[in-house]
Amino acid sequence: MKHRMRQGLIARILKTAGACIAPLIMIAAAVVGTAEAVSAASSKSFANPAIEARLISVENGVEPDAATLSAGLHLRLGEDWKTYWRSPGEVGFPPSIDWAGSENVAEVDFLWPAPERFTAFGIENFGYHDQVVFPLRVSLSEWGEPVRLMARVKLLVCSTICVPQDFELTLDLPRASGIDADAAALISAYAARAPDEGSASDISIETAHMDSAGTALTMTARSERPFTDPDVFVELGDGAAFGRPDIRLGEGGRLLWARLPMLAAPEDPPAVRITVTDGARAATLTPEWTAAAAPPYALDRVLTGLSDLAWIAVIAFFGGVILNAMPCVLPVLSIKLSSAVAARDYSPGRIRAGFAVSALGVLAFMWVLAAGTLTARGLGMTVGWGLQFQNPVFLALMLIILIVFAANLFGAFGIALPSSMQTRLARASGSRSYGGDLATGAFAAVLATPCSAPFLGTAVAFALAGRPVDIAVIFTALGLGLALPYLVVAAFPGVIRRLPKPGRWMLWLKAGLGLALAATAAWLFWVLIGVGGAWAALSVAVASALLVAVLLSRRGPAVWRGVAAVVIAGTALALSGWLSEGDIPANRVAADWTSFDRSLIAGRVSRGEVVFVDITADWCLTCKANKALVLDREPVASALRAPGVVAMQADWTRPDESVSRYLESFGRYGIPFNVVYGPGAPEGVVLPELLTTEGVMDTLRNAAKTRMVAKR
Repeated sequence: MKHRMRQGLIARILKTAGACIAPLIMIAAAVVGTAEAVSAASSKSFANPAIEARLISVENGVEPDAATLSAGLHLRLGEDWKTYWRSPGEVGFPPSIDWAGSENVAEVDFLWPAPERFTAFGIENFGYHDQVVFPLRVSLSEWGEPVRLMARVKLLVCSTICVPQDFELTLDLPRASGIDADAAALISAYAARAPDEGSASDISIETAHMDSAGTALTMTARSERPFTDPDVFVELGDGAAFGRPDIRLGEGGRLLWARLPMLAAPEDPPAVRITVTDGARAATLTPEWTAAAAPPYALDRVLTGLSDLAWIAVIAFFGGVILNAMPCVLPVLSIKLSSAVAARDYSPGRIRAGFAVSALGVLAFMWVLAAGTLTARGLGMTVGWGLQFQNPVFLALMLIILIVFAANLFGAFGIALPSSMQTRLARASGSRSYGGDLATGAFAAVLATPCSAPFLGTAVAFALAGRPVDIAVIFTALGLGLALPYLVVAAFPGVIRRLPKPGRWMLWLKAGLGLALAATAAWLFWVLIGVGGAWAALSVAVASALLVAVLLSRRGPAVWRGVAAVVIAGTALALSGWLSEGDIPANRVAADWTSFDRSLIAGRVSRGEVVFVDITADWCLTCKANKALVLDREPVASALRAPGVVAMQADWTRPDESVSRYLESFGRYGIPFNVVYGPGAPEGVVLPELLTTEGVMDTLRNAAKTRMVAKR
């Protein structure tokens, strides 16, 4: 009895012990099994808040006589983090893997899934977010033998900051069989997204053309399956960067036309490689250079374009109206007032006709400017608003005309220049000739174009990026707005009659207008020094003085000849000091500013800094007004020099292709131009043409918000 009881107790103890030990055994077995599976199909992960990386394999091991393996580099990216494609864009660098240390590996083929387009710091970049698998095809040195994959991975991940990553991953594959279904599905999905050579994707490239100036690439592609959501990525060697493409579809979606602005060009470009994506399909092709192809005709696009053009024309008109009150056109006021004073005693019909012709002079200059823009663009040259002020010949001609007109208003002589110069602004009362009226309007329009104005930047950008008809319509609407004061007087000629009767006040007014033109001439003289150099400015000053002397000797009192001699001598002496030191360098930057370098902006912002960019020029009076009234005054001046803020300045007095392309990336073709970058504004916030203290300070604070939160 006792024996049976003892046996039963032992049995219950063993049963209880077994019940406790069995789960432990099962857990241990599961852990061992899991460890074997992980080591067979996946490496250990490298992880941080920005990225988690591991090597994965379709095969759990190396089967007998196996010559290749299918693997992949699997990246999981944190929220808002991205990494780059093989051609990253203007900044960044692509992932790279060093396989040194691997065993039984002859070669590894690395596949690149088709990228996505994203914008960082206002720059187009190509890459991946959320997750990506780079498929790997591993060729074995010894078939059927165990393999060790040792990958030294270097890549860059970016969010509001950019962080280089450098880590090692190791994957051991013993002799074994079996497939990891999850890894196989993942690798296969991303391998299917890698661009082919056009066979499976049914995509071919028909034309590829780079303009002679290297500013834009146009291409056409074709597919029997209509394109639905296409994108185009161009590779042209290290250092090349392209902006967002203008893509147009034709022939029911089977023809794709794209134009990509070139933002940076390599010194020695290799053959071009173009990747076209469309949803789940993609193709990478290497076309030959061909002639440019015209964009396809699409009725819906034409109708939409006409609607857009009408709205932009209205905007251009109001931009021209506002331009009449901008600092850039202050010199023009003297010309308009001079016209009004000269017409004081004319008949209403003569006043109406004269001011209508002056308005025509404004439009004539705008049409000439439009024609010049089309010609320059056809030759592949950079075009923009106010770029004629970068031409020393244009500046010299304007300077001579202003000096002669100023001398005329001071009463040194009466002027009646030949009609071929179309600059007869002083004319005898009652004259029936309209050449001076036409020249008055044209000359006023010339001096009104060095700077931008509200609405003007949008209109000009639309025109310069569009068709010839867009340029013609927009420049005409702009001219009508600029000519509005002349048109108002032409419509209501009685306004001129309200001026006071002639008297001594007219002498004082003419002297004041002469001073205004003299000040404008001095400004153009300073601009000419920056654009053409001191020797060019000296030559123009001497030529102007000699022309005035000739006119004085023929039409003015003898005493003015001595004045001309003094002017010439004084000009030579004033410039002698500058000439002894050599030409004043162009594209100079103010002492308290950092020289503009677009490539440094991303790095600055990634370190939590705020970057304020100012594009200016000596010929931009609105830029000077912004600087005097806002940027050089408190509290903005202190804010731009505060720790964590970098004030970058680019001088566009002389042509600078890098500045032109930077402006074009924002759809701008004129200045002033100011943009603020920061952790809270990585793509940049563009400020209005006319700056205000409150606007600049608010933008600086908003751009720095993320950095300030991070510090807490």
